[in-house]
Amino acid sequence: MIILKSERDLETMRPACAIAAAVLSEVADFVRPGVTTREVDEYAAERIRSYGGKSAFLGYRKYPCHICISVNDQVVHGLAGPRVLKFGDIVSLDVGVIYNGFIGDNARTVAVGGCGVLAQKLMDVTEQALMAGIAQAVAGNRVVDISRAIQTQVESNGFSVVREFVGHGVGRSMHEEPQIPNFVDTRNNQRLRSGMTLAIEPMVNAGLPGVKILNDGWTVVTQDGSLSAHFEHTVLVTEGEPEILTCREKMPSRLKA
Repeated sequence: MIILKSERDLETMRPACAIAAAVLSEVADFVRPGVTTREVDEYAAERIRSYGGKSAFLGYRKYPCHICISVNDQVVHGLAGPRVLKFGDIVSLDVGVIYNGFIGDNARTVAVGGCGVLAQKLMDVTEQALMAGIAQAVAGNRVVDISRAIQTQVESNGFSVVREFVGHGVGRSMHEEPQIPNFVDTRNNQRLRSGMTLAIEPMVNAGLPGVKILNDGWTVVTQDGSLSAHFEHTVLVTEGEPEILTCREKMPSRLKA
């Protein structure tokens, strides 16, 4: 069942999304050579608490960390630990926040100090694909219009889209209908309606699209060891231009740290 958000719902969901955006930005700034992924997770936890929120990931299906931290060939769901970040790494940071019963979900891939040309192009193309998908999130379009825009942007630049993990609706629950594939799949072709809130999130590999899950039961990596990038926004479908809810500038003044 697809849940449409009322304006009253959105009055509460917007701050949750703004907090998620603020935390993601602050964590991205915290990332640097020499810090461990555990330190990044602990910093994220402190920032989430500072805004009065809770991690949407910690404990979800027994996930053990506050945010997802995925390095280099790790696609999504990477676990915090003793790994030390090095200059030239790229790190995907996925932040979900619960605030007053609603969830904001967003992600970004950042370079640790700097990175190579291929890594930078991968991050740029993935972010561009996200924005291309968001542009299609208009009432009257279909899910496949979002999927096609993302896939076209990715593959026209020589990269590949992960098939096993997709975007989704989000609101009071982490995963709501509909699913939002990053590739054309006519089985997911619902018509978009005003009031739908979607987590649109291309996951893009520099090499082949295949992935596998490590023995920790969580960390998803590319099968061929190629780099991967992940960008995500929570988006409100409207009759006109889509509204990106995970925008730090939407933070109510009473919540600003």
